[in-house]
Amino acid sequence: MDKKIILSGIALIMMSCSNLNPFFGEWDTPYGIPPFDEISENDYIRAVKYGIHQQSAEVDAIIARDAEPDFENTVAAYEYSGRILDRTCLVLFNLAESDATASLQKTVDKVIPLLTEHTDNIFMNPYFFERVKAVYDTRNSSGLTTEQIMLTEKLYNQFMSNGVSLDAAGQERMREINKELAALEQTFGNNLLAETNAFSLVLKDTSDIAGLPESVLHSAAAEDGSWVFTLQNPSYVPFMTYSADRGLREKMFMAYSSRGNNGNDCDNKDVILKIMALRIEKARLLGYETPAEFILSDKMAATPAAVDSFLDRIFRAGVAKAREEVTDMQAIMDADVEAGLLPDDSTSVIRPWDWAYYAERVRLAKYAIDETSVKPYFRMENVRDGVFATAHRLYGLNFEKLDSIPVYHSDVEGFKVTDSDSSLVGILLTDYYPRSTKRGGAWMSNLRNQEITGDGTDIRPIIVNVGNFTKPVADKPSLLTLDETATMFHEFGHALHGLLSRCTYKDISGTNVARDFVELPSQLNENWAFQPEVLAMYARHYETGEAIPDSLVNKIRQAGKFNQGFMTTELAAASILDMRWHELTSVYVPSDSPFASDTPAPKDAEPAFLIVGGRKIPTGTSEELRLMDPIKFESYVMKEAGLIDEIIPRYRTTYFNHIFKSGYNAGYYSYLWAEVLDKDAFELFREKGIFDRKTAMSYRRNILEKGGSDDPMVLYKRFRGAEPDPDALLRARGLK
Repeated sequence: MDKKIILSGIALIMMSCSNLNPFFGEWDTPYGIPPFDEISENDYIRAVKYGIHQQSAEVDAIIARDAEPDFENTVAAYEYSGRILDRTCLVLFNLAESDATASLQKTVDKVIPLLTEHTDNIFMNPYFFERVKAVYDTRNSSGLTTEQIMLTEKLYNQFMSNGVSLDAAGQERMREINKELAALEQTFGNNLLAETNAFSLVLKDTSDIAGLPESVLHSAAAEDGSWVFTLQNPSYVPFMTYSADRGLREKMFMAYSSRGNNGNDCDNKDVILKIMALRIEKARLLGYETPAEFILSDKMAATPAAVDSFLDRIFRAGVAKAREEVTDMQAIMDADVEAGLLPDDSTSVIRPWDWAYYAERVRLAKYAIDETSVKPYFRMENVRDGVFATAHRLYGLNFEKLDSIPVYHSDVEGFKVTDSDSSLVGILLTDYYPRSTKRGGAWMSNLRNQEITGDGTDIRPIIVNVGNFTKPVADKPSLLTLDETATMFHEFGHALHGLLSRCTYKDISGTNVARDFVELPSQLNENWAFQPEVLAMYARHYETGEAIPDSLVNKIRQAGKFNQGFMTTELAAASILDMRWHELTSVYVPSDSPFASDTPAPKDAEPAFLIVGGRKIPTGTSEELRLMDPIKFESYVMKEAGLIDEIIPRYRTTYFNHIFKSGYNAGYYSYLWAEVLDKDAFELFREKGIFDRKTAMSYRRNILEKGGSDDPMVLYKRFRGAEPDPDALLRARGLK
């Protein structure tokens, strides 16, 4: 059948349904913001199906062209395909993370297999690949721009990563793997959300609330007079920081750190084993020894060995500092023993559930500063004003509050972002408070990507910043901790990367860059949060309007490198754990697991070990090898690395959402990798002046506007003039 007839038929279907499904027509809303109140959950599935048909026909039309393949008729043509599908998925998956009702989760569960099959159909199509390969093979000699070369290479690599070069049997197995992985990763995320929501600590006796500040109790107060604490960070963190009841701290810690490891319907251990078995098999199909080797092949770090060496150096420095911090905390605990507050026996030593509590007491003793004295100066709206004011002074950006715009939840607020010449930069939506339908953490995402269409129209992005900050209560606004303040600056750094993008093609615009480069803009932006000049712009007491006093600013500055041994160690430990999982060459799933494969473990599994990064890890008996336990594996890895008993990884295996759901697999190290870049970059700002416009505009032009349109190190060197100093991170954290 003629491809034009197919496309015309689909166009007619969409036109006839445009009044019934909001994804089929253009949105007559301010700035093209999705009309959330007009979208029903049924619309997603219908739009995805129509979008798949539309893009499939567009790909068929590319293949059917008589003209020799070139960039415009093949690569660019694909780049402009799939508009309805792209629009639908951006909205659906944003809400699936930030407002995931039970029914929406079921919708996502239905959509994922459709999308996985569609992606496989495109990137295993030999006829389409033949055209893309022809453009790829001549990319350096056909007059393409650097941006066009980068897009061509990215598209070509998608084919290769999806197994287009495999034989028919290999491709069929790859399809099965991709479908299973997509479903398992969604299951992992659903389980984690359910586990986080399942636990609460209800306190009714005033003896149980010793040490907890009035502000914390106010936020936890329930209508029946009790106090309720949950595993969401705005509740969990202050409880662990201030509760004087060691037994309750341990109870909260155990609930938090055992999520996904409770032997119930939401247990993630078997899910993880099957995910890893499939990732290993996929890597092997593609010719790589391990998932890490496959994943890192197109990243800045390039090899697992390079990442391992990088992490080992940072981890050792962090642990050395953490041991000093333990000594300081133990001295205070010993004083509690002498005062009769703790038993005088071997149990009175610092444990993981003690760290936040005693670290806060050390900070108070050393710097005469605690969060309760600081938070009144960090009202959420004021901090956000400070984030905006910093961007204005650096890049000339302006922010206008938007009222009467579509939003997906009442917590969401919108802002129009314009440049110094009043031209539109983009739209920013902020969604900062926790709820049971939102996953933990903080992130930035797109509801519309920046691009320049075929007719030359510059489509400006719609960016979302999401957080889980302290929520306002009836008579008190949202008051942020220092960590939450830094997080807001961090996520806005990602937003800047998306908002300021000036690329032609959406697939390499904004944050569509190498995973170990994407954290540079976010982490660099954190550096301004507590500079005295910046604090003077936004840190005001929420009741009196008084500017934060210089004495408190000095204390914040002096305490800036406090507890960095712990923070570095827990982050590096999680990064090492991620790498060891993805350096595995084999995983055996228990035969009684619902995720067990048809292939049993070898009967002669001798010697009993797993191969990790070329090293043999003993597991004991052959049966233990067959019944591989993720918790035992994690314990071995952390012991081998040298993690001290007082610290656990920032994320333990069974709730490590970054690597089993959110695409940071063999990539969690990127936070530390990018920190080398960001600390080195900020040293230039310190040298020139933290608001030096020339330096800021160089950074904007060479990095923030460029997205993935050039090699990351090339972009960085254009800004900095040299490669980053690897010791910049250690200096900034006070570890060297």
